[in-house]
Amino acid sequence: MENNNIIEIKQVNRIFPTAGGDFQALKDINAGIPKGVLTILKGRSGSGKTTLLNIVGALDRPSSGEVLIQGKNICKLSDTEREKLRRTSIGFVFQSVSLIPTMNAFQNVEFSMRLAGIKEGRKQRVEECLKMVGLGNRVNHMPSEMSGGEQQRVAIARAIAPRPAILLADEPTAELDSAMAAEVTKLFQEMTKTENVTIIMTTHDTGLMDAGDMVIELENGVQVTSE
Repeated sequence: MENNNIIEIKQVNRIFPTAGGDFQALKDINAGIPKGVLTILKGRSGSGKTTLLNIVGALDRPSSGEVLIQGKNICKLSDTEREKLRRTSIGFVFQSVSLIPTMNAFQNVEFSMRLAGIKEGRKQRVEECLKMVGLGNRVNHMPSEMSGGEQQRVAIARAIAPRPAILLADEPTAELDSAMAAEVTKLFQEMTKTENVTIIMTTHDTGLMDAGDMVIELENGVQVTSE
C-alpha cells in the first residue's frame, strides 16, 4: 500500500464507443484515498462520477490506468476474483435502494451477510447495524411499511453488515429531503470512525460538500480539484 492509502487511482481513463465516435467519460484521473475517511466525489450530472465509482467498485474496468485497493491492482483480477471482492470487501449504496420487497428489514440486511459467506454472529450483527442507522425498533417491518429515508437507512445497514473495507454510495441522498440527506451524511461520517470504513459518496448537492474529509471534483470527465 502506498502512502497509507487504501485506494490508489492512477491515470484512469474510460472511453465508451458510440455511434458518433468514442466518448471519453474519464480523462487521466489520479487520487489517493486514505483508510477511514469520507470522500465526497462531486460534479454535475454527466461529469463522470458514477463511471469512476463503478471502476473503483470493480463493476467496470478502465480503458487505461489502474486502481489499487489495499495495494492490489483490481483491474488485473479475473471476473470471479472481482465478484468475490465486491461481495466481501466493498459495500454499495445506490440512489435506488432496491430492497427485496418480500423481505423485512432484518432479512434484507442479513442477506448481504449470506452473500459474503458469513455464517457466525449474523443475528447480532444485523441487529447492531439496524440500531446503528436508527431502526432498531423496525427489524420486522417490510420495505412497503417504511418511508424512503428509512428504506435508504436499511440499505446502508445492508451494505455495512459484512464489514466491508470500502463503502461506495452513488447519490444516496438524491431522493431524500435536505434534513434526511444531512442525517444520512452524518451517519456516513460516524461510520468512518465506528466501523473504520472508507466511504466514497457521489453527490451534486452543494450543501453536502463540507461533510467530507476529502473532496474530488469532476467536470466533463476531468478532475478539477482534489483536496
